[in-house]
Amino acid sequence: MKAYRVTGTAPFGSQRQPFSYDVPAPSGEAANEHVYSILGSRHRMKRRSIHIDGTSEIDPRTSTEPTVLHHFRDEIAAQGGTLAPVAEEE
Repeated sequence: MKAYRVTGTAPFGSQRQPFSYDVPAPSGEAANEHVYSILGSRHRMKRRSIHIDGTSEIDPRTSTEPTVLHHFRDEIAAQGGTLAPVAEEE
């Protein structure tokens, strides 16, 4: 499994808005399918209305997505922690 960042645009409301999802997947195609599944179930979007601009492999330590951090938690801990900035609570 690897971590992938999928970016694109989709109709949220009356406008097309950009999105970016970090997902663990065995391949780039599987990452695209997972994003189609997420957007279809959460926002009731059809696949033909979602436009994926690109899929790139990322270092799991740079992600802030809980699913990626959980999936790669042992690897991240062995490498010394995350590289993503931690947001401070107010």
